[in-house]
Amino acid sequence: MAKQGTSAADKATEIARRRYNRIAPLYDLMEGLVERSSYGGWRKLLWSKVEGKKILEVGVGTGKNFPFYPGGTEITAIDFSDRMLSRAREKAQMQGVKVNLQQMDAQDLKFPDNAFDTVLSSFVFCSVPDPVRGLQEVERVCKPGGKVVLLEHVLSANRILAWLMNAVNPMVVRMMGANINRRTADNVARSGLVVEQVTDLAAGIFKLIEARKRGKSNTKYQS
Repeated sequence: MAKQGTSAADKATEIARRRYNRIAPLYDLMEGLVERSSYGGWRKLLWSKVEGKKILEVGVGTGKNFPFYPGGTEITAIDFSDRMLSRAREKAQMQGVKVNLQQMDAQDLKFPDNAFDTVLSSFVFCSVPDPVRGLQEVERVCKPGGKVVLLEHVLSANRILAWLMNAVNPMVVRMMGANINRRTADNVARSGLVVEQVTDLAAGIFKLIEARKRGKSNTKYQS
């Protein structure tokens, strides 16, 4: 049974990887309008929540968050799509961004326990095949008392809109690789992280989720 489960998970991850490899060349163009109108401001808010010096970005994609990286930090950024990561490397070189880019699956992070002060992601756990497993990995590599901040789109609390989102989700997944009907705040809580605040950014769909790993941090942060 365990082998069958592992095989199914690996297959789902590979399908998702192929989808993102396919759209990588057009990814920035596809989201150009929403980046300028909304996402850019939300990304700035996301990165304003950073605590500590050692930072992990899960799902760096093509490097859309590079302009918002805070100074004085050591940032590692991962993605499971080699073509997305290739574009991120080019962008980092062009923009002079200092970041340690690695190809890695969010569901199987190759970092030791308690390695990062803050873990962030933007619009990632909508596409991770097993989001709770991925968030458990985030919890594992975050230091005790460390911060986790996620920018996500989630299933609407409005019944009619939720019905529509569920109805079109299979098509959106096939085209874009992202699920638009996940309950990510609930998944964060299921992972073992403590949800501290969920901020509605727009329409009850776009959320900033702030959480923390249980335990006491030995690091003193300056405000």
